[in-house]
Amino acid sequence: MISCKEAGRFTSARLDGKLGLRERMMLRMHLALCDGCSRVDRQFHFLRRAVARYVGRSSEEGDAEKS
Repeated sequence: MISCKEAGRFTSARLDGKLGLRERMMLRMHLALCDGCSRVDRQFHFLRRAVARYVGRSSEEGDAEKS
């Protein structure tokens, strides 16, 4: 079992696509058992989606200003 500190690093690496199969499985097991880390994982995903929407909206607004 990995520690919560390792789970945090793995979660971040997974979002960047830099996590191997073994690490993904270890993270998945940890998240299944640890409420705190699974909450942090959901927050990371939420923030990533929010930033992607913001960046998409900002580029659309920039395109509209150029017209």
